[in-house]
Amino acid sequence: MRESVPSMKGLVWSGHTDCGKVRKNNEDSFLGLLVDSQGVQLLGKTGDAEVAKSDFVFAVSDGMGGAMAGEFASKIAVEKITKLLPPVFAQGASGISSGFRDVLQEVFVEIHGALLYLGSCYDECRGMGATLSLCWFTPGWMYFAHVGDSRIYFLPAAGGMKQITDDDTYVGWLFRNGQINEREAKNHPRRNILQKVLGADPQQIEPQAGAVGLEPGDRFLLCTDGVTDGLFDSRIEEILRNTPREAAPALVREAIAASGRDNATAMVVDIAG
Repeated sequence: MRESVPSMKGLVWSGHTDCGKVRKNNEDSFLGLLVDSQGVQLLGKTGDAEVAKSDFVFAVSDGMGGAMAGEFASKIAVEKITKLLPPVFAQGASGISSGFRDVLQEVFVEIHGALLYLGSCYDECRGMGATLSLCWFTPGWMYFAHVGDSRIYFLPAAGGMKQITDDDTYVGWLFRNGQINEREAKNHPRRNILQKVLGADPQQIEPQAGAVGLEPGDRFLLCTDGVTDGLFDSRIEEILRNTPREAAPALVREAIAASGRDNATAMVVDIAG
């Protein structure tokens, strides 16, 4: 990924979620956190802030399981982040440039273990799991980690859009390797079968992780599969390019109107100069 440019001054964000047309409960969760030497502060659905003395964490999670287990799983995933990441900042690791993979790996392993434990203790939680896509913003850099089929998209200020996370599905593998196109992937009967998920499989979890150098004008989207089920990437990019603020609600509303078979959640984060 490109080198960072330290001229960024702040972040602007918006988040939105909707049950959709079919589901009775919302199994998606999203999170915004400010982390500094004083601790952690939960952020509202929309806002802006300077980054000079604080780090920011945004995440989306899609839960799965019987009854209310899916909703419970995604909430556990995002709430665990509020407990696990602040000590890293307090220990002087703001920026986490040298060991961000280890830090984020530990967070995902802890969440995976907590979901497995609850699933083993309570019948109503057995088999529950969650996807998780997380972005950690520091001055000049964004560090990310991911498991599942929620996604993180990167829209550079210079133009173009790229999905920087890989869907942990067989269909995602087929698409990445050019064996099917985007339309075929959306309609594939196995598109929702996850190969990797937090909590639902006792195997050890290793998240995908990476870093992006930031420039003013960059934009990031974190979203669950309810958004991408309703919208092709070209339309997602069009909405993001043409909606300067409150892009997350616009994406969710259009995705629900186009499909609505699943819960839909989006968080959009802009880098301000």
